[in-house]
Amino acid sequence: MDSQPVAVSAPVTTASLRAWLGASLNALEYSREAIDSLNVFPIADGDTGTNMFLTVEACYEAISALPDTASLAEASGVVAEAAIWGARGNSGVILAEILRGIVDSFLDTTDGASLSIETVHTALANASTRAYSAVSRPVEGTILTVARVAAEAASVPPSARDDRSLLRHLLSISSHMHDALARTTDQLLALRNADVVDAGAQGLVVVYDALIDVVTGIRRTGPPIKARTVVENSDHATHEPGTSNAKTSTTGDYEVMFVCAGSAQVVENLRDTLDGQGDSLVVTGGPDLWSVHVHVDDPGAAVESILDYVVPQRLRITYLQESAQIPPTPTRDRCIVAVVHGPGVASLLSDVGVQVLPAQPGRRPSTGEIIRAIAATNAAEVIILPSDSDTIKVAEIAAEQARVTGVRASVIPTRSVVQTLAAVAVAELSASFDDVVVAMADASRATRYGAITVATKDAMTSAGLCRVGDVLGVVAGDVVEVGTQPEVVVGAILHRLLSTGGELVTLLAGQEATKELIEEARAEAISQQPSLDVVVIDAGQPLWPLIIGVE
Repeated sequence: MDSQPVAVSAPVTTASLRAWLGASLNALEYSREAIDSLNVFPIADGDTGTNMFLTVEACYEAISALPDTASLAEASGVVAEAAIWGARGNSGVILAEILRGIVDSFLDTTDGASLSIETVHTALANASTRAYSAVSRPVEGTILTVARVAAEAASVPPSARDDRSLLRHLLSISSHMHDALARTTDQLLALRNADVVDAGAQGLVVVYDALIDVVTGIRRTGPPIKARTVVENSDHATHEPGTSNAKTSTTGDYEVMFVCAGSAQVVENLRDTLDGQGDSLVVTGGPDLWSVHVHVDDPGAAVESILDYVVPQRLRITYLQESAQIPPTPTRDRCIVAVVHGPGVASLLSDVGVQVLPAQPGRRPSTGEIIRAIAATNAAEVIILPSDSDTIKVAEIAAEQARVTGVRASVIPTRSVVQTLAAVAVAELSASFDDVVVAMADASRATRYGAITVATKDAMTSAGLCRVGDVLGVVAGDVVEVGTQPEVVVGAILHRLLSTGGELVTLLAGQEATKELIEEARAEAISQQPSLDVVVIDAGQPLWPLIIGVE
């Protein structure tokens, strides 16, 4: 007997749009380096995955800042504008227009309406149309091809819709996308020579596949992206001979990107001018705010032309031959950037010269926030301490972006703020960069960490079932204790952390910590090991009444 399709009912809401962008961001974070390695067209600059990640991150950060009561129309408008401001690189700008096409199709959708086959088709068709319109000279075998194939696969005659479940429909779209992605290798000479699929197309498949995971609530595990292990040192990728609308000239050596305000006619005139000066021209946005990306040989002439039409904002000019990057002149030799939890820790680290980035309750810092913190140091060398497992990956991306500007940057993967404190405590910034990084990393690894928090929902944990209001004891990121009395759970956590010895216990008191809890924790630690030094810091972090470090 044939298996029945899984019944899927997905409401279209601000929350579901946020969930999709979040899932896309996580998927791009996981696959970013592999996508970067595929990047050979239109120029082998190895940053397509990173640029697509940063573009989606800007949209996710914008929608995450909205209150839960925000309407779908409001959320769609916020995401559409964030896509313009946050777009990075050629593929990122095209992806921004694809995202704008999708959310614009939701502007007239009733909050909570069910995601239907027709809704999916409208969104993907709008995304494809707008992506092709944004690119001055569309080339097949790229992200555009996958966007078009997805839209075509989403088109189902009304007479056939009753026979197809939403899940089956989404899986069919995914299958067609993957087939189109595989065919890109033979559609462009640069891809065929490198034996890779198009990087931008691969990134879009990741983003669209995330939609299925959100709709079904099931994270599928497909084959890993086949990364390119050997990257040839070629300055330019070659267009496929005979490709429709493809220029025969090589792409420009300089990438020019900016955001501007202006009427559609003014921007169209600007587009015509820039199209005569360079390649890879993409113009997204409207009706009054636009993002422009172009590769040119003469950036000075391009900027002069731009100023004839609009006033550019966030103007970035990047020489695409990375070895020739000229770094800015730093005013400091070295600095530490640390993500911190609680004003007490922020004050403590600021007093010793650390550039602090306060974490917000319930979310990790964005890549952009870490990049801005690095830039604020104006230092030649920067050591980054993420203080949380979820922040390590974005800290590494931020470090990569800093290196492009000439900053020597290294991430020490601290998974708790107490590991960050331990690393800072041994930082001898006058030592060589490598030596200080090694010393800080050793101190971080030698610090065991735990904490207590309060359950906000019923759930099954690795320590058993917990109910709302239960006290959870966490060690190294895992829930290991569930109880009702904070001091009992703290005692159990300290027993685990001190079972292999220790010389120093650090207690970070949170907003909800009582004096009694702190004294109980101090007494418990000393009772287990009388020779211990115990340090209490009034950190004031939310959500975690007590964070414990053992060195």
